[in-house]
Amino acid sequence: MSIGRGRYSDFAKKLNASGYKVYGLDWIGHGGSDGLHAYVHSLDDVVIDMKAFLTKVLKENPGLPCFLFGHSTGAAIILKAMLDPAFERLIEGIVLTSPAVRVQPSHSIFLVLAPIISFLFPRYQLSAANKNGIAVSRDPEALLAKYSDPLVYTGSIRVRTGYELLRLSSYLQQHLRSITVPFLVLHGTEDAVTDPEASMKLYEEASSIDKSIKLYPNLLHDILFEPEHRIVEKDIIDWLNSRT
Repeated sequence: MSIGRGRYSDFAKKLNASGYKVYGLDWIGHGGSDGLHAYVHSLDDVVIDMKAFLTKVLKENPGLPCFLFGHSTGAAIILKAMLDPAFERLIEGIVLTSPAVRVQPSHSIFLVLAPIISFLFPRYQLSAANKNGIAVSRDPEALLAKYSDPLVYTGSIRVRTGYELLRLSSYLQQHLRSITVPFLVLHGTEDAVTDPEASMKLYEEASSIDKSIKLYPNLLHDILFEPEHRIVEKDIIDWLNSRT
């Protein structure tokens, strides 16, 4: 399974204890990777990087079933990769938490201006980050740990990155029926960052024969860092165990 490092290490250890080998990937400009922090010129480049990383992991583990895990934008990146049939055939299944299948900008004018601004001033920063804005967890300790982590970006979103996320989510909404990989999608009903109704749309429209969805009442965006995180972790591990 591929999973983010840093604050996800506790969950990774629980996966290890359940018999799963865990690999992590920071995409360019994020976490400990190179590049301007929180800047990505194209999320298609991230998809390419993820495919290259996974190819390496599969070579190191021949014959073992492989699952992918992604949260928010990471989940959207995985979905985009799964639209490549040759790549999808390598994967046993995917787990998506709070996927960015539909993302709304803070103001509708951004939809009009984003392509222009992202071309002229791609690194320009807009709107406050979650540190002082939208709540992502109801656990104060989890929030403190998140925003104290040097690998977590707490500045304003960069125009190009925001535009790329809007572009990716728009593309996914147009191609949901082309998703055929087995998947589990999990979302909090009170998520104000990504849309839980879009996760339901993914579940309803995807062509996957093996597909499951779990919506958690009252949970916010970072469901693995909510007070009920153990329930979420168990649901994920149970789903994986039933497919290995």
